[in-house]
Amino acid sequence: MPELPEIEVVRRHLKSRIVGATIKDIWIGRKDIVRQGLASLSWYRDASIAEILRFGKSLAMECQRNGESRFLVAELGMTGLLLCDPRFLPSEKHRHMVMHLANGNQSEVHYWNARRFGRLSLLTHRELQDYRQRRFGIDPLNVSEDIFVSLIKGVRGRIKSLLLHQQKIAGIGNIYANEMLFRAGIHPYSRGSRLSAKRIRKLYHCMLDLLGEAIEKGGSSIRDFQAPDGRTGTFQNQHQVYQRAGQNCANGCGTVIRVLRAERSSFFCSRCQKR
Repeated sequence: MPELPEIEVVRRHLKSRIVGATIKDIWIGRKDIVRQGLASLSWYRDASIAEILRFGKSLAMECQRNGESRFLVAELGMTGLLLCDPRFLPSEKHRHMVMHLANGNQSEVHYWNARRFGRLSLLTHRELQDYRQRRFGIDPLNVSEDIFVSLIKGVRGRIKSLLLHQQKIAGIGNIYANEMLFRAGIHPYSRGSRLSAKRIRKLYHCMLDLLGEAIEKGGSSIRDFQAPDGRTGTFQNQHQVYQRAGQNCANGCGTVIRVLRAERSSFFCSRCQKR
């Protein structure tokens, strides 16, 4: 559960608070939280933070030192948090990294993750390119309408599964896939190749609108999600189908929301969402 909107909220918060700061030290609580590059940890000391980037559900801090850029990549997984104040940590037990900063608006950044599905990586520029090519497809906020239509039309499988396929479309998870399909009036089991270009274009615009609204509301705080300043999101109050099984359809059609149990639960209205 953080998905693209939540990660983008974190990116924007960190960008406004730590870009320009100098890394004085990085404490790692357990070595296995670093997926790649642990031996290069000392390089980051005295480097400056030049930019905060997002790739799908991952964040990358671009660090510069002596004319070279390297990247600290944080995957938040299901429960990960990046917080600037230790008072907001859910517990001390699962704090896996502390970045100590100088010359900025914040003195620390804490990486917390209870379930440890997320990891940290310390990457060179070339390693970051390999990481991106291997793990991420198109970005929903940047892809053109024509490329999106072409991608959907070229897939024979279920549209919901495609939206969740990170190597095809990076950043969308189960919450927002359910919500955008409802807005677009598309059944989650519809086959991408069988959808008309008109319906795919509607999905594209529903996707952009939905993600933009979620970011503006600070994301969805279903379980543990907090922004780096400790604030929780409120977009969960705008969900129309996710975890609404048995409730009346928000469109007022008189049908209740149903749930399909597959690899990920799909919430939908059988009247408003057609195959």
